[in-house]
Amino acid sequence: MRTLYLDCGMGAAGDMLSAALLELLPEPEEFVRSLNALGIPGVAFARERSVKCGITGTHLRVTVHGEEEGHAHAHDHGHDHGNGHDHGHHGHPHEHPHGHEGHHHHSGMEEIGHIVRDHLDLSERVREDVLAVYRLIAQAESRAHGVPVEEIHFHEVGTMDAVADITAFCLLMDRLAPDAVVASPVCTGFGQVRCAHGILPVPAPATAFLLEGIPSYGGHIRGELCTPTGAALLRHFADRFDQMPVMRVERTGYGMGQKDFEAANCVRAMLGETETPSDEVCKLECNVDDMTGEAVAFAMERIFAAGAVEVFTLPAGMKKGRPGILLQALCHEGERQAVLAAIFRHTSTIGVRESRMRRHVLARRVETVETPDGPVRCKISRGCGVERRKLEHEDLAGIARSEGISLAEAAARAGRYLDR
Repeated sequence: MRTLYLDCGMGAAGDMLSAALLELLPEPEEFVRSLNALGIPGVAFARERSVKCGITGTHLRVTVHGEEEGHAHAHDHGHDHGNGHDHGHHGHPHEHPHGHEGHHHHSGMEEIGHIVRDHLDLSERVREDVLAVYRLIAQAESRAHGVPVEEIHFHEVGTMDAVADITAFCLLMDRLAPDAVVASPVCTGFGQVRCAHGILPVPAPATAFLLEGIPSYGGHIRGELCTPTGAALLRHFADRFDQMPVMRVERTGYGMGQKDFEAANCVRAMLGETETPSDEVCKLECNVDDMTGEAVAFAMERIFAAGAVEVFTLPAGMKKGRPGILLQALCHEGERQAVLAAIFRHTSTIGVRESRMRRHVLARRVETVETPDGPVRCKISRGCGVERRKLEHEDLAGIARSEGISLAEAAARAGRYLDR
């Protein structure tokens, strides 16, 4: 399985993540030329050599009308963050007073969607990735400010800088096409950060919201190491967060930040081959011939609730020629006792057989597809050169009920928006 591993021991920012992936390409300069040819308004990309703690890597410099985010207009909208990452794109409520409001244009999600959809020559998949990442940022800013997403607006220079970083990373992911993406736990840094709204704790509120459910830690560097753009990119693309898997590494890339610390200020990307993910499971099974179909269905529901990863039945011929079922449940060791108890509690069996087995699974993640009928979750499975997409049945069933249409019609209508 072709796997991308992202080492975020010094945090994550859009420019650093993109620069790390850029080093994995055989012809990075050609890719930078293609980025400049996109025509993101006022934006120019440049690949620069950078050395941190004796390690040579790449800094992807993004300028907007000749100004680099984090330096220009820092008094107006940038965070005074310690790592020199992208951060000036932070949104704020439209009605919030903001210093030089008359001198800088502000963009909302509608304007950003217009830029991405109508001005950039991107494939549908890359376009949707870019917008999905930006929606994550807007939702986090919405929670941080306590206002609807529609009222979140982004500063002009910061907006173009973030669009550039996000678009570059999405294009690089499309070019590299890994089967699975694994990221390390994310180092956020610690302390406080100064922004246009005042002094905030690290990680900043929007970043903290984006990292919910993701393993993260403060580390020993005082300053902001993970930005909202970096957190959103990891949240959208990473299949899981873990230590580096066993892999045969083919290429390694270093994406450098601007500031210098006692530790190398970089994101490291490693591309290589891993075995198909596998784990050991316990199989618990029993035979029953005196339960109704309704009782069996309820038992399966409760066994799932106890922690089983799979529960299924097979027809079985029982003693004296009676028809029955073979009920099987797969679970991990930590849930074994709870699943065993559920089988005894909710079935009529008086004995359960146990065996151990290894299962191989495709890397999976769930994305939400926005449709005119409402959001529909989609399970994406990748690995061994295959990719499968499956729309969530319950979401489709809800649409079918509310719209008075068949399940097949609901699936067909939602399916049209899968690759948008």
